[in-house]
Amino acid sequence: MNDVAIDRAAMGRLATALTFICGADHPTTVLLKTASDSGADQDITKARKSFLKLKPGDRKAAMAMLDDD
Repeated sequence: MNDVAIDRAAMGRLATALTFICGADHPTTVLLKTASDSGADQDITKARKSFLKLKPGDRKAAMAMLDDD
């Protein structure tokens, strides 16, 4: 999972998925939404690191929701 590229558009979709999984106020959800909106390299880096720190089940569920798109 560490070498998975998460682009700006995917971060927006992940933020939406994590809203259902973890809640809209979860720090990772907020970071992903911010990164998607701003597109700043620093925001993207923070969001990616935070996403990778989620519980494996939460990460897998969010990625599965992306696969359904």
